[in-house]
Amino acid sequence: MRLYLRLLGAHFRSLLEYETDFLILVAATVLMQVINIVFLAALFAKVPAINGWTFWSVLMMFGAVALAEGVGSLFFDGMWNLAWMINRGDLDYYLVRPYPVVLQVSSHWLGINGLSNIVTGSLMIGAGLAHSAIDWTPWRAAVGVLLLISSIVIKVSLNLATNAVCFWSTSPSPMFAFAMHQVGDLARFPLSIYPVALKAVLGLALPFAFISFFPIAYLLNTGSSRWLGLLTPLVAAYCVGMAALIFKRGLRRYESAGN
Repeated sequence: MRLYLRLLGAHFRSLLEYETDFLILVAATVLMQVINIVFLAALFAKVPAINGWTFWSVLMMFGAVALAEGVGSLFFDGMWNLAWMINRGDLDYYLVRPYPVVLQVSSHWLGINGLSNIVTGSLMIGAGLAHSAIDWTPWRAAVGVLLLISSIVIKVSLNLATNAVCFWSTSPSPMFAFAMHQVGDLARFPLSIYPVALKAVLGLALPFAFISFFPIAYLLNTGSSRWLGLLTPLVAAYCVGMAALIFKRGLRRYESAGN
């Protein structure tokens, strides 16, 4: 943990060397989230509710996805460079260091835009909770925190698993991971509005729905499948195990680029 934080700190200091670029990136990330909110407000100005989901509940879903993406970008953004490392043979250097390869890859870069996503995502979740009639108890508060942490773990694990597919491809670009990331954007809206096939993808094959829909459905006591939100920690554990397995299998078949 100490080494991991030191590596991230080094990247953070390098980013701050270019202050204007840093500020523009932060402002652009905030602007993207503001546009999302404006879009939602315009949508719900015409439609009062979507399958029983109000503006504030859907805003919480947007916030949950933004928060998970923010943590993934800020602390684990190096995963997105894995394809380039494999293609160039840079992964060779990581194999001879006394430090887990997956942690070296994850801390290879710091996505400072993640900081903006964490702040805006937290604000969206807070605003949604403030406008929701939730009967808070110590138990529900503890479960809420657990579900939030689990949803972040799911997002990070899915990022690692989809990027690890690069071990079996020859492209220097993580096209598969980017495509799956775009699929994950569908989790910003209630799962109940999608057809059965898409529900199966988002709920089982790629459990993006456990990042936002199911945990929030449980907290708000909305929908017939709200009890599935309690399975979020188990889904997180499954995603961690699968991501670790895929990465390990990929690392076994890695062949140097001849560095």
